[in-house]
Amino acid sequence: MKIFKVSIVLFIVTVSALSAQNTKPNIIVIFADDLGYADLGSYGAEFFKTPNLDSMANNGMRYTDFYVGASVCSPSRAALLTGNYPIKSNMHKGVLFPFSKGGLLPSELTITEVLKSNGYKTACIGKWHLGHETSEYMPNNQGFDYYYGIPYSNDMDARNYPNQNYKAPPLPMYKNTEIVDEGMDQRFFTKRFTKESVEFITKNSDQPFFLYLAHPMPHTPVHVSPDFMHSSKYGRYGDAIQELDWSVGEIIKTVEAQGITNNTLILFTSDNGPDQGFWMGTNHGKATPLKGSKGTTWEGGMRVPLIATWPGKIPANTTNEELVTAMDIFPTVVNITQSKFSEVKNIDGRDVSNLLFNMSSFKNKDAVFFYYATNGKIEAVRKGNWKLHIAKTKGWDQTQGKFQICLFDLSTDFGEIKDLSKDFPKKVSELKALINDKNKADLK
Repeated sequence: MKIFKVSIVLFIVTVSALSAQNTKPNIIVIFADDLGYADLGSYGAEFFKTPNLDSMANNGMRYTDFYVGASVCSPSRAALLTGNYPIKSNMHKGVLFPFSKGGLLPSELTITEVLKSNGYKTACIGKWHLGHETSEYMPNNQGFDYYYGIPYSNDMDARNYPNQNYKAPPLPMYKNTEIVDEGMDQRFFTKRFTKESVEFITKNSDQPFFLYLAHPMPHTPVHVSPDFMHSSKYGRYGDAIQELDWSVGEIIKTVEAQGITNNTLILFTSDNGPDQGFWMGTNHGKATPLKGSKGTTWEGGMRVPLIATWPGKIPANTTNEELVTAMDIFPTVVNITQSKFSEVKNIDGRDVSNLLFNMSSFKNKDAVFFYYATNGKIEAVRKGNWKLHIAKTKGWDQTQGKFQICLFDLSTDFGEIKDLSKDFPKKVSELKALINDKNKADLK
């Protein structure tokens, strides 16, 4: 992997975008686990309520075409923190397990390392899932001043892996590098991580901070505290979403109480699409009207909600239909925080800060996004509104024979129903060439 040394000068986007004061904005990224595209009120949820997140959408910007870097946990989180497709950090082949030996290498440049060098206090609270066997893979070695959370998914608690001849230990809870609890009552995860986040914000409100709150819910097994049990009309899944919404409300209230609302950017999204496995029963996450779910390269596996709010900076009650990805958060945050660093990789993410502040000044209908499958291979590509599928490992009935190349116009068919490949052969060739070029670049 090559590191390019580049001297870069970052600038203020517009006078209206950032305050006249030389105050660095606080950044809060809230990452839900397996929450689907249609699991918020502002995205069409019907059987449970998300008033705090809906208020965020009313007071900020709701994105309709936001993508994460992968359709499962570990690679998606790597993409968020590094600004790159997971293949660049060798985190592209599925998720890590309790017996996994590797993780996100310390040599990878993370958004937190850049912000920390710019005077930010940084915290990771909740689920990590980017390596845990040794401290070199843990958050404190990736630019986080403070870590409080679990090292991998909640379903891996004391789980038996017969193919590996391995029995996982009780799920540990870390405070920085020390295990402070294990085999916890998962019903209180959302409250526990919310409390830690509130304390971090309160303690650091007098200086710029970056908070990465990665909730373990609503990943299966879905848990909810007694206060929210039976609070929705959609079983435990709906209850858990409503508790997550409560958590967002607590974060917002804390920011308001500290008097830092107008200097804080809050982003809420999910690591991938909803889990719709048989173990979820009938009450599971939804990606309606998108096709597919977690683990697939259909839209429902990788297109997720994104709500951004920053009062006085981001226009209220706006909907953004531009193609934006989780990898774009890295360079965008670097810009708006006026961070400077001399060593930077040629990252895949784009600075889309203008999309936050003045949508009319940024249009990129030819933006390209590659859909990597859980086996680490590209299965689809989107350019503008056109999406081409060339393969399918999940979300496809193998009894139907070999998967056939298909082309969709997402501007009119985001359910990926009508194949237009025979009608637009030149577009098929154009998009196949993009995939071929990206595959060659990945081999370098």
